[in-house]
Amino acid sequence: MTGAWERARWWGADYAYAAGRQVAGLASRTGPDAYTRPSPARRPPVLLLPGVYESWRFLEPLARELYRHGHPVHVVAPFGLNRGSVPDMADLAATALVDEGLTGAVVVAHSKGGLIGKSLMGRADVGDRVLGMVAVNTPFSGSPYARWLPLRSVRAFLPDDEVIAALAARRADNSRIVSVATRFDPHIPGGSALPGARHVRLATPGHFRSLTDPELPGVLLRELRRLASVPDAGPV
Repeated sequence: MTGAWERARWWGADYAYAAGRQVAGLASRTGPDAYTRPSPARRPPVLLLPGVYESWRFLEPLARELYRHGHPVHVVAPFGLNRGSVPDMADLAATALVDEGLTGAVVVAHSKGGLIGKSLMGRADVGDRVLGMVAVNTPFSGSPYARWLPLRSVRAFLPDDEVIAALAARRADNSRIVSVATRFDPHIPGGSALPGARHVRLATPGHFRSLTDPELPGVLLRELRRLASVPDAGPV
């Protein structure tokens, strides 16, 4: 059993990584279209959706890796730091999909981005543009810790929030979702389980450090290929 000291150490390491990535994102001068035209053979396009208070550059290491393997990676620049409501952010993501003419895309999301992605998949104006989603550490059932901060953008993750509840009740697209979670998530004590979805467990503890897990790039590439070749694959 994990002790309190080890969990505290994991918390500290998680926030240290998040702070470092935020600084790196602010220092980055990469444009939002930098990863849309990869040089290797074309593979399914990716729509990258970050978490709350994360710009798309927070996920830039993943964007580079996917791009290196031939996936065009698209972002939603108007998200900013992703502080808006899930429905509002889904509106922006849907507009990006249509404006950029994306078809056969797979969403790769972190945390709140997975809620936005699930909302996106159920929209009539998106249709079959999105084949599926790989979501990392997404609070599909919310988090009781959201009540600790009196911020609307955070309290929206309460388990009884109407948007969280509505998304949880909508299960039609769950078989096209891969929920990737870590062994310990300090922000989501209940985990990232999603009924009917495919589940993958990473060894690296943390809500943010999951993005550094050495197995994650391989998981993403494998699941992108699977979703592209078997759009209606059921849970495993």
